[in-house]
Amino acid sequence: MPVVELSELSDPRLNDFARHTDVELRGARGTENGIFLVESLLVLERALRAGHVPRAVLSLASSVEESIALLGAHAATVPVFTGEPELLAELTGYQVHRGVVASLERPALPSPESLLAGARRVVVIEDVVDPTNVGAIFRSVAGIGADAVFVTPRCADPFYRRSLRVSMGTVLQVPWTRLPSWELAAPVLRETGFEVAALALTPEAVALRDYAARAPERVALLLGTEGAGLSPEALAHADVHVQIPMHHGIDSLNVAAASAVALYALV
Repeated sequence: MPVVELSELSDPRLNDFARHTDVELRGARGTENGIFLVESLLVLERALRAGHVPRAVLSLASSVEESIALLGAHAATVPVFTGEPELLAELTGYQVHRGVVASLERPALPSPESLLAGARRVVVIEDVVDPTNVGAIFRSVAGIGADAVFVTPRCADPFYRRSLRVSMGTVLQVPWTRLPSWELAAPVLRETGFEVAALALTPEAVALRDYAARAPERVALLLGTEGAGLSPEALAHADVHVQIPMHHGIDSLNVAAASAVALYALV
């Protein structure tokens, strides 16, 4: 499909980029599961390599040729729009600093059982509502080498634009899905042989180093919000509580930093 030079914004195919909230993108009309947006050539490359299906690309002039090259066979059917930075910002509501914004079909999420089947180390993110922290946790999971991520119903969506950006696109590479309530999720974890380890500041928590030395073959690491931490339900369903010892009057690390420390010790 030829590159579309924009001088105005009436083309209906531009609707994917038209100042939608992440929630609106998730419920986009005419799609089975919604859509999501990625920024930068690097993240677009990771999305395409992981098999995600592109719908349209919005590109600064300097990134058009690379965008087309990345699209490969998709370039025949996926429009690449380009225009002046001010016009693209008028459409999206933000400056396209990273050269490219692309819209892609949101895939159906796999079942928890399918992700647990061949896994040894998984991460469960409970109710972390900051997309930046969610994205950073995914980046740690990808870089250090855990097998999958599970998010609870109230957790920020990993497909939110900020989560994707902070994760450097690793949300698109790491297998993940949502868990149901703890009453339903805990039996699934245990039936597949996982010990549930809650990262928490409780009186009975053991030091991470000590736990890592005797950790079982399969561990599900639970991470909670920075303020309240893990919910009482999550703590009650955990098999063990684990903490990272702190010094100089600091009680804990940022949840994303804590995830990296804990994963490095356990993987």
